[in-house]
Amino acid sequence: MAVTKIIEVVGRSNESSDAAVKNALAEAGKNLRNVKALDVVSVGLRGDNMDDWGALVRISFLVDNVDEG
Repeated sequence: MAVTKIIEVVGRSNESSDAAVKNALAEAGKNLRNVKALDVVSVGLRGDNMDDWGALVRISFLVDNVDEG
């Protein structure tokens, strides 16, 4: 039976909100396998000059089957 896990991560970029989303996926992808979906929850600007983009994303991935015993 397939089991899906969902995590939330924040990506950052000084270029754009799209780049922040891509950075979040790229970093999470270093440790995750079987990524099946990404949903952008929110994006926003921060910093003194309002030039630091942040993107909160939910990433769904399949959990590997683990045989116990």
